[in-house]
Amino acid sequence: MRGLGEAAEIAEGRAAPARLYAPKDIDVKAVRKRMGLSQEAFSVRFGFPLGTLRDWEQRISKPTAAARVLLTVIDREPEAVARALNEAAA
Repeated sequence: MRGLGEAAEIAEGRAAPARLYAPKDIDVKAVRKRMGLSQEAFSVRFGFPLGTLRDWEQRISKPTAAARVLLTVIDREPEAVARALNEAAA
């Protein structure tokens, strides 16, 4: 019953989930194209190896869970990610 109460609180926005899950899949090519970036520019801007990016886009391999999380954040808040990476490099 306690779990059901917690689930209801999360659903109603009164509590945050204890754990967030990575999306099962992400269309990496669509994310990049929405940003209007070439493969090269996207890989440089966000630190992905170009070959890895190409493999993801061609569905030769899939991004890891951590990469899917980062790609989701890039898709929703690309400037925040770029800002954080630039500040980390300084």
